[in-house]
Amino acid sequence: MKKLAILGSTGSIGTSTLSICESFPDRYQPIALAAGQNLDVAFAQCERWRPQVISIATEELAGQLQQRLKSAGITGIEVVHGTAGTVHIATLPAVDFVVSAIVGVAGLEATYAAVKAGKTIGLANKECLVAAGELIMAAAKEHNVALLPIDSEHNAVHQCMSGGTPREVQQVWLTASGGPFRNTPLADFEHITPAQALKHPTWVMGQRITIDSATMMNKGFEVIEACRLFSLPPAQVRVTIHPQSTVHSMVEFIDGSILAQISVTDMRLPILYALAYPERVDATPAPGLKFDLAKLSQLDFSAPDLNRFPCLRLAYEAAETGGNACIALNAADEIAVAAFLEGRIPFLGIPRTIEQVLLQTPGGHPASISHVLEADLQARVTAREVIANQLAGVR
Repeated sequence: MKKLAILGSTGSIGTSTLSICESFPDRYQPIALAAGQNLDVAFAQCERWRPQVISIATEELAGQLQQRLKSAGITGIEVVHGTAGTVHIATLPAVDFVVSAIVGVAGLEATYAAVKAGKTIGLANKECLVAAGELIMAAAKEHNVALLPIDSEHNAVHQCMSGGTPREVQQVWLTASGGPFRNTPLADFEHITPAQALKHPTWVMGQRITIDSATMMNKGFEVIEACRLFSLPPAQVRVTIHPQSTVHSMVEFIDGSILAQISVTDMRLPILYALAYPERVDATPAPGLKFDLAKLSQLDFSAPDLNRFPCLRLAYEAAETGGNACIALNAADEIAVAAFLEGRIPFLGIPRTIEQVLLQTPGGHPASISHVLEADLQARVTAREVIANQLAGVR
């Protein structure tokens, strides 16, 4: 029985992980949850799973949750809050496996603490490796911690890597759906609305990651993540547009062989793979994970157009530089995406903002998580200034 801490238990990865726990109750037990700000879902998860500890975003929400639990006659659950609470969840001695699924740098400190505590990590938070991958990978090596990717693309690469040794890998291919605008004329990009950008053709995700998919910044983050997870230079991590989203990624070996991982587009599958690793378990108890081979009747692949998707170009440039550039890339993107969703900047204002922030970011590599957070904060300040200047120019 693996005892789990789920960081981001109320999000899509968190709820999918709990679905796996539901399907495999003899294998996986969630005993610690970090639930963010969704009080209603956090309470429902406490009712169903009776964790030892739950963390929620603020002290006020923690008080409200404690009162609701008391009123419902639910006892024995410790309620904590904030970053310290999330770190507590991630380092709980009884926990065997930590699912890191908090979006953004909010989950960074807890994930790093879990690595240093020797926990096995199921990583679904791109930003951890984008912003602090150098530190996290070094800590994982020092503490002999397994970092098992839950993102479907990196999970696919992890599976395919078993077909050879690291020295035999020619390159890794990350597949991308291309988002909703892969065939949209470039002249129309300036007029793309948030409502249009939020209509992803394949996946149902949160707002930021959906916009990142539309700009292909999400794939850029995955390039950086792959470089760090698999110790590869950016030139060996390639992106290919694959609209069917059937092949989740591929590994090409030096003898010309290419291994591809194919499965349903359901996040429960990579979560189950990570939780069970190095075993594979029969997925019969989790309906819907079996793949229909008829869906292989058409597989299309094409190179991404970097003029159409400048965010992907910027991510490759940041990957080559590393350090502060990757931190700034992530922070500036988060600020720019929020401004786009608020209608303050156009769709192409996202890459324009990011590029300006990268130009203003000093070089260097952070020596600690606190340095990462400082650089992240400064990049956000710079991004807001860039956007304010853009708006002033428009007026």
